[in-house]
Amino acid sequence: DNVALGAQVSIADVRKAAALVQADEFLDRLSAGFETPVREHGSNFSAGERQLLAFARALAIDPQFLILDEATSSVDPATEARVQAGLDRLLEGRTALIVAHRLSTVRKVDRIVVLQHGRVIEQGNHDELMARGGLYAKLAALQLSPT
Repeated sequence: DNVALGAQVSIADVRKAAALVQADEFLDRLSAGFETPVREHGSNFSAGERQLLAFARALAIDPQFLILDEATSSVDPATEARVQAGLDRLLEGRTALIVAHRLSTVRKVDRIVVLQHGRVIEQGNHDELMARGGLYAKLAALQLSPT
């Protein structure tokens, strides 16, 4: 019910959506599986698990357009890879507006708009912006380089 959000979505579609974003891996391990109640504010799930549930919810409802605000900001780096994989599946075939400070979240998108103090200073895809060597490239060098 939590994933379907009252929409006319079958349990098969809920399970498929959960599997596509890898949420089924932790849901199947719960004592009541997919029937486990969600406590207030999702307190019985980690930040990454809550994010994967949100992605499953969006996939199950199947919107044409998504708005995501800091989709990976609340997860630790170890969980980020799982969440990013779920996000990649969620975005397939959809139009999305993504607000992100973590550049790994937007690295694969078609068009990145870089804002500074509320003004557009750069636009392009990841490779184009890296080649220009501007603010995006500098931030990417800091965030995306292996430590």
